Amino acid sequence: MAGPAPGLRLRPLAALALALALVLALAPGLPAAGAGRTPRPAERGPPVRLFTEEELARYRGEEEDQPIYLAVKGVVFDVTSGKEFYGRGAPYNALTGKDSTRGVAKMSLDPADLTHDTTGLTAKELESLDDVFTKVYKAKYPIVGYTARRILNEDGSPNLDFKPEDQPHFDIKDEF
Repeated sequence: MAGPAPGLRLRPLAALALALALVLALAPGLPAAGAGRTPRPAERGPPVRLFTEEELARYRGEEEDQPIYLAVKGVVFDVTSGKEFYGRGAPYNALTGKDSTRGVAKMSLDPADLTHDTTGLTAKELESLDDVFTKVYKAKYPIVGYTARRILNEDGSPNLDFKPEDQPHFDIKDEF
């Protein structure tokens, strides 16, 4: 008995090639392979870590080769690529090295507002905070960690409401 026609053997391979082409076309984060080059895996940033207030204060960009970090809503961002905005002497340097959630919500650089505390913010300020958090910080800067306050209670016990899967850096597609 003769085997299947040669054209039928190619159909599963053709389907696989088409599926691979669609995945590559629909996955903008994957670098395309050029002729004769093998694709590289997507580059990952530094591992996400927990920052105490004292540790975060070390990343104000005072030294030329030092990264610049700031936190909003307890999420620590590496804003070094925006050194012209956040570096030493730059307009928004006051936001760095701390959780400046209130200042971001109020669009304020007043030292009294450069805190994590959102008590008493208006609905409009909270909406502004969410908008800037999503459209500026999450969209432009890598997440490098969280403030200890976000994960731990004041007494150092675990915050039972903290769920890693609900955090901004977690994306199920990164797990595969």
